[in-house]
Amino acid sequence: MARLYDSRKRIIVTGGAGFLGSHLMDRLISRGHEVICIDNFFTGTKKNIEHLKDKWNFEFIRHDVTLPMSYEADEIYNLACPASPTHYQHDPIQTTRTSVLGALNILDLATRLKCRVLQASTSEIYGDPEIHPQVETYWGNVNPIGPRSCYDEGKRCAETLFFDYRRQYGLRVKVARIFNTYGTRMHPADGRVVSNFVLQALRGDPITIFGQGSQTRSFCYVDDLVEGLIRLMESDEGVTGPINLGNPDEFTIRELAEMVIEQVGSSSKIVFEPLPQDDPRQRQPDISQAKALLGWEPKVKLRDGLARTIEFFRESILPGYAPS
Repeated sequence: MARLYDSRKRIIVTGGAGFLGSHLMDRLISRGHEVICIDNFFTGTKKNIEHLKDKWNFEFIRHDVTLPMSYEADEIYNLACPASPTHYQHDPIQTTRTSVLGALNILDLATRLKCRVLQASTSEIYGDPEIHPQVETYWGNVNPIGPRSCYDEGKRCAETLFFDYRRQYGLRVKVARIFNTYGTRMHPADGRVVSNFVLQALRGDPITIFGQGSQTRSFCYVDDLVEGLIRLMESDEGVTGPINLGNPDEFTIRELAEMVIEQVGSSSKIVFEPLPQDDPRQRQPDISQAKALLGWEPKVKLRDGLARTIEFFRESILPGYAPS
């Protein structure tokens, strides 16, 4: 079982102004920890952390993790990397730099500080999987030269570095493989399926499905995912991962579209476009390790999480809204 620590810690969160990072910082700050947010606003936004600026235990540093850094901390969560295809394909070389050089800089810092460090890895490690559901021992089916490779292979290399630093320097590492996560503060232009469908439905635009919509995904609400990350960080010393964190409830993309249309009460119609290259056909986590080692499993059902997300986007797309 996970061992939770009550003492106040100084914690670095890279990519803290992003969707996931900002929720993680909220939780850490509410526990009384001092949190340093490091972000360069490539995909994160000031709006996500505006509510934290006057907190006594919050500090923001604008910095690119591909450059060396020297700060003090007891723990580091490395979430710095564009995580949606729209964002990581915009500048694929910088995406690879962020995954690989960013990991090296974070690991060097953690080695100097002798502190725990958690890598936010991804289910994209598995590529277009040939086994279902995906278990952590599966090595994946990844195209190393395709348009998604900057992210897939960058994250795979980052995992390699984390475990090499553990073997070579005895560094206390934790690696989480994050499956599709959604919720409030998602960037409206991130191109992810949940944000796309919700915005299209709210505007009454056609809902765009790539392929026939038979491909499956498993959607984890952000609050559940944050809980999993914290439990992994605070787990026993020998629990390193990789550990899958995601919701094992599986839905087709068409089922998701129909659920969004129903919950929004939209007149949107579904239209179909060609499937992008290397788009996975199935994606579902086996979370047996997370249950056994962390006592963790998601609680929020897709219908309930969508209701919260829809309300967020309903407010966000009012006239005058613009991501900053």
